[in-house]
Amino acid sequence: MEICNKDHREWPSFQSLPHDQGGHGRHKCAGCAYEQGYSAGLERKESFTIELDSLPESQAETVRHKSPHATFAQGYYDGVHSSYNNQ
Repeated sequence: MEICNKDHREWPSFQSLPHDQGGHGRHKCAGCAYEQGYSAGLERKESFTIELDSLPESQAETVRHKSPHATFAQGYYDGVHSSYNNQ
């Protein structure tokens, strides 16, 4: 079982996202989910799948018990927004 050690575990922006302590995404790294969503948003993908099974686990810092679904969605939004700045 892979454990995430990336710096995004400490990003304060995750503090405001909803908690999720159950279901399929339990203990998955919300920071890695954010990065998946951000990448999809930068490409402005119109169809995508959240790959929860591909995410490492994390119980550290600000990503602890955060919803990987909500962080993916926030990442997607932020990625789309950034894609317009990169034109």
